[in-house]
Amino acid sequence: MSGVSRRSLLGYSGSAAAGAVLASAGTAQADDDKGAKAPETAERTQTAAVAFPPGTEFSGRVQHGTGYAELNLTFKVKTEESPAQYDISPEEIAEALNEVAAKRGWPRITFYGTPPKAPLN
Repeated sequence: MSGVSRRSLLGYSGSAAAGAVLASAGTAQADDDKGAKAPETAERTQTAAVAFPPGTEFSGRVQHGTGYAELNLTFKVKTEESPAQYDISPEEIAEALNEVAAKRGWPRITFYGTPPKAPLN
């Protein structure tokens, strides 16, 4: 499990995000016990440990295989006073944008949130 305490996580990001991170950490720990994909799992756990506040701006840039074309995408998601069932996570947006880009022949885009400067996907 990550070095972030549950108490500090709850105080910083709210209970829903804390629960997601704790669930991810538990899954990652179970995967490590199986010995399968340890580096990938560790990377996912590290990424999941970053809690982005609502309204964080995410951006990603990728260069096309030809070397001449470049794609830059930026987005932010912020909901206010809505039930959790209506929330759209930044991960969902990142995946949707990657699907659209892939249909046009672009490689997968890694989006970074600032602050903190950390990968989203």
